Amino acid sequence: MKKFLVLFSLFAFLVIGCSSKVEDFKLMEGTPAYQLAKDLSAALPSLDPELNKVMISTKSFHVTTGEVIQGIQDNFGNRALQLKDMEAARLKDVIEKNAVKLAEKKLLMEEAMKAKSSVTVEELDSVLNDQYSRVGGEKKFLERLESEGIDIALLKKNLEDELIIRHYLENKLMDLAQVSEEEITEEYQKDKTASVRHILLLTQGKSDQEKAEIRTKMEDLLARARNGEDFAALAKKYSEDPGSKDNGGLYENIEKGKMVKPFEDAAFSVPVGEISGIIETNYGYHILLVVDRKNETRPLEEVRAELENTLKQEKQAEAFESYFTELKEESGFEIIPLGP
Repeated sequence: MKKFLVLFSLFAFLVIGCSSKVEDFKLMEGTPAYQLAKDLSAALPSLDPELNKVMISTKSFHVTTGEVIQGIQDNFGNRALQLKDMEAARLKDVIEKNAVKLAEKKLLMEEAMKAKSSVTVEELDSVLNDQYSRVGGEKKFLERLESEGIDIALLKKNLEDELIIRHYLENKLMDLAQVSEEEITEEYQKDKTASVRHILLLTQGKSDQEKAEIRTKMEDLLARARNGEDFAALAKKYSEDPGSKDNGGLYENIEKGKMVKPFEDAAFSVPVGEISGIIETNYGYHILLVVDRKNETRPLEEVRAELENTLKQEKQAEAFESYFTELKEESGFEIIPLGP
């Protein structure tokens, strides 16, 4: 499923602000975030701002429920109130995911500050100007922020932090992303695109019991498809991917890097004409029927730079995963269950 086409929830991919304080953050009574936490605690008592539970622990900082809710309030303003409409299981999932994202950002920011990573005023202005242009200019951008209850100063600080972390990681991983001529040639000879039909059953925000039930349903669909039932008809009837279900689950000529990785791996590895096993992504459970794959038709010299850039990005991603896993282990990164 295309990463940028389907967003199932406003809060699925929050980008949260990063506090530099070492002491535990606690919401102040009388603030909008404190009231939001109080309201949410009716559905999830562990979010009570007076409890201020620690959700992530490291050797240098904690992330508390209060800090997570403050981050949502700061970044989404009035839209943060939509959390109150969520069922307890979905709300818990959103808070837990954002606690992890916040802690990961704080961890990277610590390392960036140690390395004296920085960003110029010109770089920050360039990013801001790009944001302005997307909505018709700075005035409209600021008016929108005001109407949504979002502070421009906090937004600028978050953008600055993101750029600082990006620069740090680029320098940290640069030497690990060198690409050889042999690797470029090998990549050129691989399949360039894949066409698949696919069925998705969503699991975002579901409990473990619900996920088990959904997987059982997917196992039944997989058996029916492998027993000869028309895959496109099954996709039209059962798939929960709005981007493809009406077309029988079809995605044509998918290029590498355009899909979530487990999906892409199956699309480019399952033999043409065959059906994959059950694939789990952050969206849910998938099964794929690989319809076709095609090689690159352009001359190597025409696509050399493109291939080299793709390979560098892949190597950087792999290097980052390895580095970040080691960093979290060294920091004593621990996720503490939120509870009911």
